[in-house]
Amino acid sequence: MNFPINPLSSALNAIQSMASQAAGGMSGAGGAGSFADALKSSIDKISDNQKTALSEAHAFEVGAPNVSLNDVMVDMQKANVGLQFGLQVRNKLVSAYNNIMQISV
Repeated sequence: MNFPINPLSSALNAIQSMASQAAGGMSGAGGAGSFADALKSSIDKISDNQKTALSEAHAFEVGAPNVSLNDVMVDMQKANVGLQFGLQVRNKLVSAYNNIMQISV
């Protein structure tokens, strides 16, 4: 029996929509601003996910009745995956910058 994986498909749809937005935003003279805006919104989303996970973990610790351990663990993992993704993007940007600087020397 094959069950649809809703979180995976929704994440794939989100990535595809961000890619299409980035492709549309890069055309024309506003490409640099669009990239900076996309990067800032991604960093803000990572920060929001971490704040949400921490507040939910705190609510679970104090015994809030509407917070389950499963929700806390899933939100913590989402925040961790987002942070790891952000770090990888940063590493690739730094690597690309270093490559460009080596070319221009």
